[in-house]
Amino acid sequence: MVSERDMRYSEAIKNGFQIINKSWQLVLIQIAALFVSFMGFFVIVGFPLAIAFIIFGLDFTEIPRFHDVLRAFHEPSALLSQYFWLVILVLTSALLYVLAVFSLGVFVFGGSIGVISHSMRERTEGFSMKLFLSQGKRLFFPLVGFTSVMGMIFVALAFVLGLFGGAIAALVSLAREQEATLALFLGIFFSLILLLVGLILILIALAVTLYGAAALAIEGYGPVRSTQASLRYLYKHAEAFYLYCIAFGGYIIISFLVFFLGYPLKFIPLIGPLFTVVLQFTIHVGQSYLGLVMLATIFWYYFMTEGGLGEDSNALKTADSLPTSENSTQQKDISESQAHGQEEALPEKGPQE
Repeated sequence: MVSERDMRYSEAIKNGFQIINKSWQLVLIQIAALFVSFMGFFVIVGFPLAIAFIIFGLDFTEIPRFHDVLRAFHEPSALLSQYFWLVILVLTSALLYVLAVFSLGVFVFGGSIGVISHSMRERTEGFSMKLFLSQGKRLFFPLVGFTSVMGMIFVALAFVLGLFGGAIAALVSLAREQEATLALFLGIFFSLILLLVGLILILIALAVTLYGAAALAIEGYGPVRSTQASLRYLYKHAEAFYLYCIAFGGYIIISFLVFFLGYPLKFIPLIGPLFTVVLQFTIHVGQSYLGLVMLATIFWYYFMTEGGLGEDSNALKTADSLPTSENSTQQKDISESQAHGQEEALPEKGPQE
């Protein structure tokens, strides 16, 4: 027997596929963003590095020989003092590239979740580049703040896990002084517990991130309020976390199966490398598509349980059960015409009496 929760899960996954199939252009935008990021590395970072290699006297034909590269840097202090501004230029270029890629990723992600949230409210409207750009602009700065908040949460989580790891190492070292077998058992046991707890905490943090992004895009909350709303939502709807685990697990399993089945193609003589390139591109397209489907599934479930979809459907049912203004007007006109007909029929009965 299928439970109501399973029906909601299947409905959310089905609607996730429908939303992305209707807005399939988002997959192309993801691929284009990756290509721009790849080419941007050569434009922003590659040129300064090439200039640095030329000034340092490195031979590009012998770059694979690492001892030539290391020989050029045998006196790093002298090189830094001599080419200080060039080093600053290279570091600035690398920082600029990171900021550019981060900004592009945030804009593309904001436009994607904006289009997904808009598609849930306006089911008849399709994808448009104007809508994508407007949603990307609307959600850019809120997403930057939200990313900063979640980044601090992940740093705090890593710090806590590091403390537990240090405590376990200290406990194992104390047990090793008593007995090596006990120390081995405690090391394996507590390491497995730490791994399990860390995995659960990471999944919870990722779920908070996605549902927080849903609150940011659908409800229009700020970064901090979106995080608080996501935590309250997951506390109130524990099944939403299970849905995220199912969607994330399905994404990982499908990606692994595609990679595992396509890996032997690289060993085909002559055409193996070509197959590998095509396979890698196909895998990335599939991963982009599945990632967007996972986003749409999570967003739809949030919208269905928290964003007012259920209330809207109940309101529509109530409105359908009540007479509309047009029907009530027609009923009023019919009743008035019947009453008027009865009044006209009364004088005709008088002479007969």
